[in-house]
Amino acid sequence: MNNEKNLPTVLIVDDSLFMRNVLREILSKNNYEVIGEASNGIEAVSKYQELKPDLTTLDITMPEMNGIEALQKIIEIDCDAKVIMCSAMGQQGVVMNAIQLGAIDFIIKPFQAPRVLEALNKAIMSSVV
Repeated sequence: MNNEKNLPTVLIVDDSLFMRNVLREILSKNNYEVIGEASNGIEAVSKYQELKPDLTTLDITMPEMNGIEALQKIIEIDCDAKVIMCSAMGQQGVVMNAIQLGAIDFIIKPFQAPRVLEALNKAIMSSVV
C-alpha cells in the first residue's frame, strides 16, 4: 500500500474496456486505488513490474498473451504476487489450473460487486497473516 491514504493498490487486466470500467467503478467506490490497467498479458506483466500493485485482477482470455501465461510470468517475477483471475462461466478447469499456479481466487463475469470485494478482501487478508 504505497499511497498516502494507504488504500490497497490494484492493477486491472482485461481486454474489454467495458469490463475494466466496471471493475474500476466497484473498486474505487470501495476503498481500493486502481493504479493501472492493461488490455493483454504482455502489458499486464510489464505494468506489474513497473507499478508493483498490492493486487492484480487478471482476465483469462486475452490476445497477445492469455491470463494463465501472464499469471505464470508475474509469479516468476514476484512469488508473493496477489492475483485474482477473472473468467466467464464455463472455464472452471482453467480457473483451477490458475489457482494451482498461484492465483488467490477468481471472480466470474459479469461482475457482482459483493463477490469482487470478497475476493479482493481475501487476497488482502492473505498478505496480513
